[in-house]
Amino acid sequence: MRMGFVFDTTRCVGCNACSVACKQANNLPATVWYSRVLTDGGDVADTPAGTFPHLSQRYFTLACQHCANPACTRVCPVGATAKDAETGIVHQDTERCIGCRMCVAACPYTGVRSFNWQEPAFELGFALGEADAPTHYKQTVEKCTFCSGRLGRGEQPACTVLCPARARHYGDLDDPESEVSHLIRTKSTTRLLEEMGTDPSVYFII
Repeated sequence: MRMGFVFDTTRCVGCNACSVACKQANNLPATVWYSRVLTDGGDVADTPAGTFPHLSQRYFTLACQHCANPACTRVCPVGATAKDAETGIVHQDTERCIGCRMCVAACPYTGVRSFNWQEPAFELGFALGEADAPTHYKQTVEKCTFCSGRLGRGEQPACTVLCPARARHYGDLDDPESEVSHLIRTKSTTRLLEEMGTDPSVYFII
């Protein structure tokens, strides 16, 4: 089993519902986002590519790629970041993390991890989202975990459920009958920074 995402850039409308759903389900601190929506035209939100009047716009969501060969797990000195042998999900244990940020330095995907420099502050005075949402600590690294708590209950990640355009698909990449495997076989897909040898578990339909 190897769990992963297929993200359809031809369907995404850049609404950020996935990012907000993730933030709520995981009770993320005010300054922390596990998933961001980017465009191929620039670093600013909703920036088109090309030169007027010949413009185009395509959205990409960026979060942990849950690599089959993750660079982050090899450098963590305390085993706080580790790949699950059964699912292939790369977990981040905030209770074990010592805040050295070696995983951040080793990961080729810029911005997929957040570091809590201060005691986490929240938008509201009470916890949101899932009852088993991770605890957030000062001086620790955080990232997407594919909503592991929801998966344990047989549910889909929050970002997939809330996507109004049905641009996100989650499933077992090793199962040839799964929806994600079918999409990879029948659509033109790419993965980010494949040349780095990380073997990411997130595919983008282009």
